[in-house]
Amino acid sequence: MKRPAMILAPLAIAIVAVASASGTAQSPQAAQARNPKNLEIYVVDTEGGKAALFVAPSGQSLLIDSGNPGERDLNRILEVLTTAGVKKLDYLLSTHYHVDHIGGMQALAERIPIGHFIDHGPSIEPKEQVAGFQEAYAALRGKAKHTVVKPGDRVPIEGLDWRIVTAGGEVLKKPLPGGGQPNPACGQTQKKEDPANPDENAQSVGSVVAFGQFRLIDLGDLLWNEEYELMCPNNPVGTVDLYMVTHHGLATSGSEALVHGVRPRVAVMQNGTRKGGSIGAYEVMRGSSRLEDIWQLHWSYNGGIEHNPAGVFIANVDDNATIASVLTAPPPAGRGGGGGRGGAGGPGAQGAPTPPAGAAPGAQPGAPAANPPAAGAPAGTPAQGAPGGAAAGGPGGAGAPAGAVGGQAGGGRGAAAAAAAHSPAHYIKVSAQQDGTFTVTNSRNGFSKTYSARK
Repeated sequence: MKRPAMILAPLAIAIVAVASASGTAQSPQAAQARNPKNLEIYVVDTEGGKAALFVAPSGQSLLIDSGNPGERDLNRILEVLTTAGVKKLDYLLSTHYHVDHIGGMQALAERIPIGHFIDHGPSIEPKEQVAGFQEAYAALRGKAKHTVVKPGDRVPIEGLDWRIVTAGGEVLKKPLPGGGQPNPACGQTQKKEDPANPDENAQSVGSVVAFGQFRLIDLGDLLWNEEYELMCPNNPVGTVDLYMVTHHGLATSGSEALVHGVRPRVAVMQNGTRKGGSIGAYEVMRGSSRLEDIWQLHWSYNGGIEHNPAGVFIANVDDNATIASVLTAPPPAGRGGGGGRGGAGGPGAQGAPTPPAGAAPGAQPGAPAANPPAAGAPAGTPAQGAPGGAAAGGPGGAGAPAGAVGGQAGGGRGAAAAAAAHSPAHYIKVSAQQDGTFTVTNSRNGFSKTYSARK
């Protein structure tokens, strides 16, 4: 039976308002302040793409991936670079060549110097997702340093032990310190059917980063079977504190062999409203023995009220009326299914309702034609899906970044999400100390939680 929106709207409000008793609220200024003694990580909202800035205590910086094409993601990355005090990128590490991971590179390189490019080597896919990218990338790296990495390599950032564990379809064979033991989670993991065509996701450059006692793992969009190859039968990584959720939380990645093997305390998901955040990903993470919290960039319509964490852990949340209207909309007949390998999962993907008739281009499925500002946004904030009063999203129209490729209903491999830009766009920040203590902060509300060093 369909419940009226008036019942679920208060429920959505409660989801946004719940706070962990062990967390503390800070002002946005406190959330953004840099501590040069810490490793600081800024996870940028690229609407289901990827861009994560690492700033070491030495001041050296590395950006993993550069989001989608267009002004939307470029400006968000530049804002975070300004907040972090970064005027030059020492390294740009591209995990693989899908549009939601390298689409912003060319424009970014025009705005900030990049000293060193890191990748897995040439793309294995015959068709570029960003037209002319390989030629443009060759020109960029020809003016700087360039390294094609392989498992076992190190990225020489002072104060960090940055190890490459996957690249170019190969996985680490020699264990890292603390790794090398049998992985019981391999017995829980069933391998999946390999993609029919060459897939850049499987080539992803994956990293394990240590700062003193603090450790994290980031495998880009590595696929399920490649995770298994890395982690089974023995776990070469050991345990980590922070898991940068693989592949935006899509069901094609995030296996038990990986997540239960590395046993993270905290997960950070770089998802969109309808890209990633699959129910399976939530279930695997919550089945991991040490997991305390999941933080994410967006409230996931795929996860719904049963699987999303409390709103204080989510950087970008639609207003309560929009959430209620989507949750109460009947599922469309004959629609649904997965978003494909790396797919955006646009309208209709993963069972998401389709937009109502007459909705503005880029509007959220089930949402009013003109979305109000995000919950907690200051007065005067442009409506979601209509920055600056425009009905459609950023460059490319209908909310799609310029240069985006792939169908929206099924979502091609790495296809950019058909998500309209919203303002402001909030990020998640992680600040880690050498003793293993780390703090995660939501820039939307200043909420932060500190996780003590492992015993």
